Amino acid sequence: MIVGHRLLALIVKEFLALFRDKKSRIAVIAPPILQLLIFSYAATFDLEHAALAVYNEDSGSFSRDLISRFERSPAFEVVAHLRSEAEIKPLVDRKDALLVLHVGRQCSANVAQGDGCPVQVVIDGRNSNTAMLALNYVRSIMTDFNEEYIEQTTGIRLPARLAIQAWFNPNLESGWFIIPGIVALLAMVVTLVVTALSVAREREAGTFDQLLVTPLRPWEIVIGKAMPGLIIGVGEASCIMAVAVFWFRVPLAGSLVTLYPALIIYVLATIGVGLMISSFSHTLQQALLGSFLFIVPAVTLSGFSTPIANMPDCMQALTYLNPMRYFLIIVRRVFLEGAGVEYFWHELWPMSLIAVATLALATWLFRYRMY
Repeated sequence: MIVGHRLLALIVKEFLALFRDKKSRIAVIAPPILQLLIFSYAATFDLEHAALAVYNEDSGSFSRDLISRFERSPAFEVVAHLRSEAEIKPLVDRKDALLVLHVGRQCSANVAQGDGCPVQVVIDGRNSNTAMLALNYVRSIMTDFNEEYIEQTTGIRLPARLAIQAWFNPNLESGWFIIPGIVALLAMVVTLVVTALSVAREREAGTFDQLLVTPLRPWEIVIGKAMPGLIIGVGEASCIMAVAVFWFRVPLAGSLVTLYPALIIYVLATIGVGLMISSFSHTLQQALLGSFLFIVPAVTLSGFSTPIANMPDCMQALTYLNPMRYFLIIVRRVFLEGAGVEYFWHELWPMSLIAVATLALATWLFRYRMY
């Protein structure tokens, strides 16, 4: 009984110590609630209103009935009706359409004569997960349509036959989509941890005060703290890219000269976030917790595994503050498309703005902490 009372008193004491400290209360309550909301809304594998373009060369009732099935499906949203085959490539290149439904000439006439009609689906294979999910919906709609048509008509074995053409990733291999994304993921994790722990480690060891009495200015301290993270982050990403190309055989269609400036800007943006976390942290545990609190939502809201287009509008708005969102697009386009800077300028300048803003704020926080 005495041992039980002692243990109970110790347990009560630990709970009181935990919840009396404001930072401990926030650490226990805020991160789980925040991550629950982000995961519940953002991490969805449902496909709704996927952009679909239609190129219908047939004027018969069969093709109109087939296309209307796709128009009524909640999984797809028809964004364009094309007039020529030349319009398909730029539409898919710009990601204005995830897939294009192409019905050839004489489709309805061939079906009326008892022959099948090939229906081509051109799909953007850069995001293999989304592409496979969209193709499952296409197959389901086509199967239901064929079954109902066969029930109403005799002498036709398979009215509509599906022909799939995946661009940029012909076999829809998931590795071609995931492995380039790992370049962005691990570069962020390593860089963030290195920079977030830098000041917290010195504070815990008691050497940060010695740094403050040196003639170094706040911006000089920021540069000194940032350089190891920059070198390690770029070096880590380079190793992963080499493994991706030479071990996993992921094609690198673009140029490293194009990719590395974007990589450096991305690492600098991550360094800025890491230094901000470090400036608020007094212990290594706080720095690690802050890093974890940033990494998990950043990965979820980047489009690494689930499409950003499937997220609610409020979550999509948050992704614009996430540097990983932009670099993921860049690294995948360089790997799979061979895209040059002119093709991802709209991702490069917001990421540069985030880098400037986070580094400037980190410099201000260091000055605030010093004085």
